[in-house]
Amino acid sequence: MTRILFVCTGNVYRSVLAERLLAVRLAPGAAVLPESAGTRARPRPGMDPAARAVLERLGGDGSGFTARRLTAPLVADAALVLGLAREHREAAVRLAPSAMRRCFTLKEFVRLATDGTDEAQGRVPEEGAARGATGLGPVVAAAAARRGAVLPVPAAEDEVTDPWDRPHEVLDECAQDIDRAVRRLALLLGGGGVRG
Repeated sequence: MTRILFVCTGNVYRSVLAERLLAVRLAPGAAVLPESAGTRARPRPGMDPAARAVLERLGGDGSGFTARRLTAPLVADAALVLGLAREHREAAVRLAPSAMRRCFTLKEFVRLATDGTDEAQGRVPEEGAARGATGLGPVVAAAAARRGAVLPVPAAEDEVTDPWDRPHEVLDECAQDIDRAVRRLALLLGGGGVRG
């Protein structure tokens, strides 16, 4: 099973939305386990009610969620670590420096892996739904190689706005932004992308 870890600050909004939206956007039978954690998360059961409502409107399932703090073993065990902002990517790398080439922001990875299209830049097996960590490896390697070969973009282009303590409209925009990126990610992982 390929583990993809989403990281935000509190594991309250952005990372759990990405985790749960990817779970519903993946093709049936995909060998991918979306997970999430927060750099400053306090373990607590259940999703924030507003986040859960937005998630459910987008077709996701918020049941059984428990927030958790980002740890070195979580980073080390993930085939791909996707922060929702650059600070989250950097926190993951500080915890597990050997994972640096597997750590991106969500939007950065999708941008680098697809070069603005829905086609992966790396060599991707045809049977994407059955792809495991080995199959995802070429896509991750290609995105890591492109990171140093393309012009940098402003941070805002690679980050998802934090809706914490902001008007409800910001949470809605945040969820839509995440869903757009997750749909493209699901396509990279072997189809899907449109369920929900």
